[in-house]
Amino acid sequence: MEFRKLGVADIDVSAIALGCWSIGGGYTWGDQDEKESLDTIKAAIDLGINLFDTAEKYNEGYSEKVLGKGLEGNRSKVLISTKVWPENLTKERLIKAFEDSLKRLNTDYIDLYQIHWSNKEVPVEETLNTMEKLKKDGKVRFTGVSNFGVQDLTGAVKAGKIVTNQLPYSLLFRAIEHEILEKCREFQVGILPYSPLAQGLLTGKFKNPEDVDDERARLRFYSKNRKNTVHDEGGYEKEVFEALAQIRLICEEIGEPMANVAIAWVLHQPGIRAVLVGARKPEQIIENTQAVNLKLTDSVLKRLSHVTEKLKTEMGPNADPWRTKSRIK
Repeated sequence: MEFRKLGVADIDVSAIALGCWSIGGGYTWGDQDEKESLDTIKAAIDLGINLFDTAEKYNEGYSEKVLGKGLEGNRSKVLISTKVWPENLTKERLIKAFEDSLKRLNTDYIDLYQIHWSNKEVPVEETLNTMEKLKKDGKVRFTGVSNFGVQDLTGAVKAGKIVTNQLPYSLLFRAIEHEILEKCREFQVGILPYSPLAQGLLTGKFKNPEDVDDERARLRFYSKNRKNTVHDEGGYEKEVFEALAQIRLICEEIGEPMANVAIAWVLHQPGIRAVLVGARKPEQIIENTQAVNLKLTDSVLKRLSHVTEKLKTEMGPNADPWRTKSRIK
């Protein structure tokens, strides 16, 4: 396993982190066998993964419960990051939400506590001051944000010490390259990309839009006419699947699985600290972790970027994968 520093924090994190949204099952993911989730967590630890990311909102806290159970006996060897939902960002609500997360995670401290999404009704200073108090009390080691664009990140950095920003980023969804990536680098805020496989598209499993189930097809990639979308766009299905076809050819040429190539591409980008990879079965995290050892040549990296450049341009700087009116400001 490769290790990197967590932003400006002097702490080593595995380049692959286990994103625990899917192990909580529920909305988006459907039923999930708890034993399989626990086995996945154990497999991740055995592979050298030391960063496990979850949130209070994932299946209403069930993801945190499963993670806490899965890390029993290994707490001192790993780093737990979790996130607080926007409705809980006031001082009083945040403290309660934090204590509830501690109970579900079966721990007495959180390594990285993050604001899940910004809340314009609550001053970020109030939230970060409360988090700073938790740090002084020894209950939080580092603070971060998630889904913060240039405007929100600038305000957060002025208000407190932010070490990371968790953002959607993949070969197919490169919106943060327009402005946000550079701002993170300027502020020395480490980037924790999520959805590096674009909700499964970059596994190579899907050959056309019709193959994608309605639950996955909530993203702006797809037409607004799909059942569960919340945007009002025509979608970018043609551009997405044209790019996928070209990515598939490049992967076949170099003899590597598309998923590994997609994760490796993200790992090669400047400013990336740890890529959050979701997995519901041990074999999935075992396979995805192999991307750490995949060194892509400059030529391959440029070709991969080139074949997704049109899609990046068409989708523009809106870094919200789901909504036309971006929540990432």
